[in-house]
Amino acid sequence: MGPVLAGVLQLLALIGALALAHIPLGTYMARVYSSDRHWVVEKWIYRGIGADPDTEMRWPAYLRGVLAFSVVGVLFLYLLQRLQGVLPGSLGFDSVDPAQSFNTAVSFVTNTNWQSYYGEQTMGHVVQVAGLAVQNFVSAAVGIAVAIALVRGFSRSRTGELGNFWTDMVRGTVRILVPLSMVAALVLVACGAMQNFSGIHEVGQFTGGSQQWTGGAVASTEAIKEIGTNGGGVFNANSAHPFENPTPFTNLFEIFLLLVIPFSLTRTFGVMVGSVRQGYAILATMATIWVGFVALMMWTEFAHHGPALQIAGGAMEGKEQRFGVGASSIFAVSTTLTSTGAVDSFHSSFTGLGGGLTLLGMQLGEIAPGGTGSGLYGMLIMAIIAVFIAGLMVGRTPEYLGKKIGTREIKLAACYILITPALVLVLTAVSMALPTPPNSMLNPGAHGFSEVLYAFTSAANNNGSAFAGLNANTDWYNTMTGLAMLLGRFLPMVFVLALAGSLGAQRPIPATAGTLRTEKPLFTGLLVGAILIITGLTYFPALALGPLAEGLAS
Repeated sequence: MGPVLAGVLQLLALIGALALAHIPLGTYMARVYSSDRHWVVEKWIYRGIGADPDTEMRWPAYLRGVLAFSVVGVLFLYLLQRLQGVLPGSLGFDSVDPAQSFNTAVSFVTNTNWQSYYGEQTMGHVVQVAGLAVQNFVSAAVGIAVAIALVRGFSRSRTGELGNFWTDMVRGTVRILVPLSMVAALVLVACGAMQNFSGIHEVGQFTGGSQQWTGGAVASTEAIKEIGTNGGGVFNANSAHPFENPTPFTNLFEIFLLLVIPFSLTRTFGVMVGSVRQGYAILATMATIWVGFVALMMWTEFAHHGPALQIAGGAMEGKEQRFGVGASSIFAVSTTLTSTGAVDSFHSSFTGLGGGLTLLGMQLGEIAPGGTGSGLYGMLIMAIIAVFIAGLMVGRTPEYLGKKIGTREIKLAACYILITPALVLVLTAVSMALPTPPNSMLNPGAHGFSEVLYAFTSAANNNGSAFAGLNANTDWYNTMTGLAMLLGRFLPMVFVLALAGSLGAQRPIPATAGTLRTEKPLFTGLLVGAILIITGLTYFPALALGPLAEGLAS
């Protein structure tokens, strides 16, 4: 079997698995967030945190819950790292320095999981399990909760109440993320992923010395890292490491895990707003972009230049032989079109145009299908923009799901789509203009610029993957990427929740003959076009200086 055919067959198998999970998982999640019953373990948690799970919140109160919970998470994780040297299970590692502790705490609380350190040489078992792994669960649950609040804004009328943040966050963790992660971890262990709490040990003798490895709760961390679209790895090589991702099957399984909740949330959306066809329209938009990017990535990585690459059967530099070009291309697209950030290959080693696709995938806003929750609310914001554009074309007041898109709504949507590009482009420009930050680039010219652009694109979009080559473990990059992650996560949430409150307070408008049918293929095409055009106009000059220049020169 040729490598191209193998890649296509893996893609078809992945699409089939996602299709089988879509309806049952999406419907189940809709029931989770619509139920008025509380599990016993949930009641214990509510008592412990002093929350009333039955109290409805308006959007400012919901936002305060999100921010308060996240601030506590940052402080706890920061202190845990700073105290690592005196904690049991530290494996002899020293406490993490302040700049890196701040960056890592922010990274995991914002669902970014950017790592500017070697995991196996920096973090002990306590920090990995009690700190980083816990945030893998709750940061993902926060993202889903915000998405559900926006869905309630569409489904409810004449009320500003959006549910209860504490209830949504706890249910997302207890009823969705924990059960799925338990099953996924068992599968990974059965397939060879490591799961233990052993210390540092030698695994063999090599030329010039011995090789040492640490143990860890790798399979369980890997499960929630993918399911929650987190991305941080126990080992620096991430999902390219055989202890985290041993076989081609686990590689495809991990891609399935990182895509299954974001794609299934479109079904949840359709069920909760009372029209599954609306959910299918959003799903079709996400799937069109994702499949298109996968096809382009495979083409750029297989249709390479030069006899050496042709003999090798693909651009194999930076890729694992056990996965090959096809599977690596699917993983790269999936991890950058979601907010996962896990990698099974080094994106810096992709062809110039292939590396540009990973950048563009994040710059789209990671909405195809996007992160757990963040992908759905990002896509719904873009749907509002598309409806507004359509309304301008025909001279009609735009409506979406029976809600009028007025001045307030479009201003909030516009602020949402502008904040992340502003962070990426401004911080990249400053880093290139100052004398010291460019010294962190491994490569000169267009590729070096792509390293810096990728770092801030990944941070501000809460992806967490790295282009490789850039030394980001400096005070400048630890601090600036940390700020980008904070602002890129929580400022958009402010606009999303404010928009949800505005929509929920409206009275529904009955559909008429002039109402745009947003469940039709025509709207899906309009939405895809709006996403690509808006992103292209925003990032094209920066892309032209980096990956496009490199790709055209090769």
